[in-house]
Amino acid sequence: MNYLSIKDIDSIEDWVKEARELKQAPLKYKQLGSDKTIGLLFFNPSLRTRLSTQKASQQLGMNCMVMNFDKEGWALEYGDGVIMDQGKSEHVKEAAKVISQFCDIIAIRAFAGLEDKDLDKAEVVLNGFVKYASVPVVNMESSVGHPLQALADAITLQEDKVRLNDKKPKVVLSWAPHPKALPHAVANSFIEMMQRQEAEFVITHPEGYELDPEVVGDSTVEYDQNKAFEGADYIYTKNWSSFREYGKVISKDVSWTISEEKMALTNEARFMHCLPVRRNVVVNDAVIESENSLVIKQADNRTYAAQVVLKKILESI
Repeated sequence: MNYLSIKDIDSIEDWVKEARELKQAPLKYKQLGSDKTIGLLFFNPSLRTRLSTQKASQQLGMNCMVMNFDKEGWALEYGDGVIMDQGKSEHVKEAAKVISQFCDIIAIRAFAGLEDKDLDKAEVVLNGFVKYASVPVVNMESSVGHPLQALADAITLQEDKVRLNDKKPKVVLSWAPHPKALPHAVANSFIEMMQRQEAEFVITHPEGYELDPEVVGDSTVEYDQNKAFEGADYIYTKNWSSFREYGKVISKDVSWTISEEKMALTNEARFMHCLPVRRNVVVNDAVIESENSLVIKQADNRTYAAQVVLKKILESI
């Protein structure tokens, strides 16, 4: 069993329920991972993903090895039939097989390059390990998805929405400005998760920031942020670069920054963000520090999202 996208979850409701049970008794299955080893391979930086996945594995009794592959590993080649007389020192065919001998599960974090849309959508790094590893693979954020974050978001929503007294929540995914070009992974997985929820779901962003139509599907898109925010119960904020003009920052419109005035349009909405976040660019201090901010709870739930994924994989091997 691999965990590569939200689509690998058969029942989000059941997985969220199990994750919340693990949260109440995190060491209950500590013998499950006894004598098992997970290898966390980071091709890009991490804070929450690394620490939460490491903690989750330890709470299941696993040994955990961490490698910052971009700094500590050989540069990998992924193409077939390539004459390796340039900068790449090792092929993924050998690397994945060797690491599989050391680990019972391999977890990969490798971001989009944001230069070649087709190359990013091909998920070369993640799929290279899936193809050549002989053990299960977990996606710790890839070019087009972040399914551990989306599962943590689902846990957070389920914990919080009891305050709505069974009212179907309105959840808004809002673009916000950022000085750098950022990938689409978090937004993509959040959309895929929300499409399987009982909720009124709206995506809002300036024109030109449309996401992959294959991901968006028939989800509602609203170009007027103020209109989208009206009556919302949750505002999930994330920047992403253009998909059509791939990887480009076509606007840094500061009017899209999440402010107290914007949040006042909502139904006392909770503010959500995956972190890290650029304060007073993406969101103002007053919003992220308010009682309605769920960002720290989201970060905490990253552990239990990872733990339920690893538990299910361990039970399958």
